[in-house]
Amino acid sequence: MLNLYEESFASCLLLGTAAYPTPEVLRQSVEAAKPGMITVSLRRAGSAGEAHGQGFWDLLQQMKVPVLPNTAGCQSVQEAVTTVHMAREVFETDWIKLELIGDDDTLQPDVFQLVEAAKILIDDGFKVLPYCTEDLIACRRLLDAGCQVLMPWAAPIGTGLAWCMNMR
Repeated sequence: MLNLYEESFASCLLLGTAAYPTPEVLRQSVEAAKPGMITVSLRRAGSAGEAHGQGFWDLLQQMKVPVLPNTAGCQSVQEAVTTVHMAREVFETDWIKLELIGDDDTLQPDVFQLVEAAKILIDDGFKVLPYCTEDLIACRRLLDAGCQVLMPWAAPIGTGLAWCMNMR
């Protein structure tokens, strides 16, 4: 069981939706893993093609697992805030995995911009799960901004070595 922002989820596992060879493999993976949430990039979901766009959104809705949109690829506060507001409309949720990339090679988060964006989004009513480094000062500032959970950068994206930490 996972409790975040006064809501309960059946599992503490968050599962991504990228890089599956087919929508059917994604569906089977979600059924087997039974995640509490599935993460999805607005940019991927808005792409053309059968595996994306409307067909992709229909598949996500059929799986009946809460969707956690993310701001994958965003490199500025304004870009992230704009993407989050679009994600609210597309995915009909106030939940967001906030990513602000500071390094293109490792995809390490930019904690300075992350704190600024988190403050704006919390004030706008979003439930923000920031993808941050392990820097304790940055983490404290994110908590002070109103984030109730941190998603620390434990390893470069795609390694399968990341983890989530509930702070409250």
